[in-house]
Amino acid sequence: MSKHNIDTVSDKAMQVGECPLWHPEEQALYWVDIEGFAVHRLDPASGERREWKMSSEPSALARSEQGGLVIALRRGFVHLNTESGALSDIAAAPYDTATTRFNDGRADAAGRFWVGTIFEPRDRQAAEMFVLERGQIRKVWSGGMTVSNGLGFSPDQRTLYHADTTAHRVTRYAFDLAGGTVADQQLVKQFSTDKANNYGGRPDGAAVDSEGNYWCAMFEGGRVLKLSPEGEILDEIALPVRCPTMLAFGGADLRTLYITSASYKRSAEELAQYPLSGRVLSVQVDVAGRAEPAYIE
Repeated sequence: MSKHNIDTVSDKAMQVGECPLWHPEEQALYWVDIEGFAVHRLDPASGERREWKMSSEPSALARSEQGGLVIALRRGFVHLNTESGALSDIAAAPYDTATTRFNDGRADAAGRFWVGTIFEPRDRQAAEMFVLERGQIRKVWSGGMTVSNGLGFSPDQRTLYHADTTAHRVTRYAFDLAGGTVADQQLVKQFSTDKANNYGGRPDGAAVDSEGNYWCAMFEGGRVLKLSPEGEILDEIALPVRCPTMLAFGGADLRTLYITSASYKRSAEELAQYPLSGRVLSVQVDVAGRAEPAYIE
């Protein structure tokens, strides 16, 4: 485990901080608080902060080519004009919102917005993967997972990474950028599901760096792992929160790793032990990330 200095980016505790997104043109960080029904923005240089309240839970963000953000809410995809605060609907959710909501998501280099779901009863593997493409929603795959997470694309856009948090598993797919399709699922890393012994958390959100390594937030593990494409643990960053949720590379050189975390429904004992729970953290890393593509309307 390497030593890193961890900074606190936001003093306000999120309930479920998620989907940090670095905006390269604005040099600003966006993220969501799922249970707080809000989208947040921070300008690290000036310290200016903004917040937009949502009508249902926001879970994933993508920059829009037309400006502003595309947001995956429980009720569907919307566009947020970050200047005026105006919301406009793009597409309604293609599932039963009583049991399902969108979860982790990321745009690909062709301008599609990939977002998986969480099946909230968690009594069967009923989560799905969808793609928003030019305003239309397409289902990519269904079942085989309960909580879709950890989306990431390799630098050459030939691999899509994915994590099923409930199964404690990271997999990869052969990715066809031109067609927006996946095939040939392969295991990258299976983490222990035995919470009584050798439990280091389960894989949540992730980001892929410029060298193709997969950085994963380990929920309940209090750490971030850097994995090779083959699943070898290359580095481990210990955190002052037990439940990190997702990662984003940012800063002018894309060497600042931003980390969201959760405080929602955590025990009083855990919150006392980890008083920074729910904060957004940052750490300087040696390998740069990559600028996230924008969604193309």
